[in-house]
Amino acid sequence: THLLSHPSILTLSLESPLDMALSSFDDQYKECIPMMEAELGALNHTEFASNRNYAEAWLEAAAMWKERKDYIYMPRDFKPEFAIAILAYTSQGPLQKQPLHQVFNAAVREAGRTQDFYLNYFNFKTLHFLLTRALQVLKASESTKCHQVYRGIRGISFQSEIRKPVRFGHFTSTSLKNESALHFGQDTFFSIKTCYGVNVKNFSFFPGEEEVLIPPYEKFQVTNFTRARDRTFIQLHSLDSYSNYKCEFVKGKVHPTAWLHPPWTPLQIVEGCHQIPPHSSLLKTE
Repeated sequence: THLLSHPSILTLSLESPLDMALSSFDDQYKECIPMMEAELGALNHTEFASNRNYAEAWLEAAAMWKERKDYIYMPRDFKPEFAIAILAYTSQGPLQKQPLHQVFNAAVREAGRTQDFYLNYFNFKTLHFLLTRALQVLKASESTKCHQVYRGIRGISFQSEIRKPVRFGHFTSTSLKNESALHFGQDTFFSIKTCYGVNVKNFSFFPGEEEVLIPPYEKFQVTNFTRARDRTFIQLHSLDSYSNYKCEFVKGKVHPTAWLHPPWTPLQIVEGCHQIPPHSSLLKTE
C-alpha cells in the first residue's frame, strides 16, 4: 500500500523542521478555473512527454477508472479526470520505480521558490491543478466539515513547538484509522484535525486505508508536541487555508491567444480516438 509509507518527499536527513513550508507551490486556482482548464491539453502533452512514469501512472489510473466508474457516486461538478488524478496519485506503480506521489510531492514542495521556477521547472502543473480541484469539489459535497485523522512517519523526526502555525506544503496522505497510520511508522506520529482534507476512499487505489488527503495550503496550529526517547508525537488543529500563489500559470502566460482553444481534459487520452498506445511518442522521455 502507498499511504505514508515513504517519507522521502520531505528530507534526506533524520531531522526536519515542521514550519509553513514557504517554498511549496500552494495555488488554489481561485478565479481562474476555466482558464486553467483551457490549458490542460497542451500542458499535459508536454508533461507526459518529459515524464514517462507520470504518463504510465495516468494510463494505469485511467484503466482502473473505466472498471470502477459505474459503481461510484460522483458529486456535482466532479469530473472523471479528477478521479483519474486521485487514482494516479494513490497508485504504487512498478516495484522498481519510485511511486508517482513521492516524485510529485517532492516537486510540489520546492516549486514555489519563485514564479520562474514554477513556470519553467515544475512539470506537474496539470496533476497539481486536477488534484486541487478534486479535493475542492469533493469537500464541497462532504457532510463532515472536519476529519480527525492520523499519520505515521518512519525515519524522520520533526521539530516544532506548541502554538506554531505550520503547513505540510504538499498533498498529505492521512488515515481515519489510527492503527492504519501506525503501521507506516512511529518515529513521528501525527494526530490531525483537518477541515480541508477530503475522504478519497472511493477514488483511491487502496480504499481499505480510509485515506483522507490534505491539500498543501491547509494551515494548522501545533497543539501538542511531545518527544519521548526516539519518538515524536505532534497534534495539529486546522486554522485556515494559506496560499502564497494565486493563478500563477495564468499570470505567467506568454501567449494570450491560447485561451481561444476549446477546453480539453486529460480523460481524452484514454477514450475513443485519442487513446495513446503504451509506446507512442508521447510517452518517450526527452
